[in-house]
Amino acid sequence: MITVSDLGLQYSGQPLFSHVDLQFVKGNCYGIIGANGAGKSTFLKILSGDLEPTSGEVSILPKTRMSVLKQDQNAYDAYNVMDTVIMGNQRLYEIGKEKDALYAKEEMTEEDGIQACLLEEEFAELGGWEAESDASRILQGLGIGVELHYNDMSTLDARLKVKVLLAQALFGSPDILLLDEPLSALDRKIREQMQIEVRRIQREIGITTVFVTHDQGEALSMADRVLLMHGGQIIEDNTPAEVYLHPKSAFAADFIGASNVLEGRYEHGRVNAGGLALPVGEQAVSDGARVRALIKEENLALLPPGQGDLSARIQDKLFLGQSIRITLRCGERILFALIPAREAEPLTVGSDVDLRVMGASVFAL
Repeated sequence: MITVSDLGLQYSGQPLFSHVDLQFVKGNCYGIIGANGAGKSTFLKILSGDLEPTSGEVSILPKTRMSVLKQDQNAYDAYNVMDTVIMGNQRLYEIGKEKDALYAKEEMTEEDGIQACLLEEEFAELGGWEAESDASRILQGLGIGVELHYNDMSTLDARLKVKVLLAQALFGSPDILLLDEPLSALDRKIREQMQIEVRRIQREIGITTVFVTHDQGEALSMADRVLLMHGGQIIEDNTPAEVYLHPKSAFAADFIGASNVLEGRYEHGRVNAGGLALPVGEQAVSDGARVRALIKEENLALLPPGQGDLSARIQDKLFLGQSIRITLRCGERILFALIPAREAEPLTVGSDVDLRVMGASVFAL
């Protein structure tokens, strides 16, 4: 549906992207993540046609309708909620206003009558008679009750304005939906509810969706494929599970999630680093190679003394709600483990435990 070929963009002679090739498949949801300044939002502007690349091209199938979530929450303060949503199909909205203006005349000319007939025909073809009911359904699906549907946008708080703009982007069942930080203005609980709702709507109507987010959890939970931007390239393009569990590079392994990072030498399924011999299993590196090992905090299991692979002492416990982050001293090194809060209750600061590595990503240096 969208093909990106040899895309490049330069700012002041410096490359932001170079030789980017991607294929966005119909009906899939893509989450784009990356560090600040990686060019995520700029890439989305190129996809939408708002910015011309320095080289390469973006190809979209003919008669494909694209919708973009607007970022300016106050841009529609002069309109009511229903009109704002219907503006998601700008042509439909314009036809409606043209019709209203013609019918408001005290006397219509023959020319006005012909024009009204043409407008009515196009209005029907675009689904105009169902527009308000469709808009209402989307708004209600996003938690905006019918009592607000004809209120002025200026009366809504920021959270509701974001929801209305999301409804606008979804209105008319576009073929492609582009979202730039769509849920960033919402509090955590509402944001998580919206993630589920947006994903449900996206699947129901089969929109090819591309969204940018700084929230890795949002990308992992909503996307069919996660794209990680770094150094002017897409360095990961895979399912959320593969990107998280089996990253292709040390940068990706460190960037996504929270990891313990150790450098040492790989020998017979272990990484020897600063006096520690961490069992990491068989890896695609040669014995004796200098490596960087990354162990997700949740992949470091805590066991009673004598039952694990390494001995450690608990130095601190940080309560995070559903989980607790444990700070451990293991020899001369500090490691971190993330475990469910209930499992951490009996563990006390200063107590000794054993550790077991449940999974690791190892890359040659």
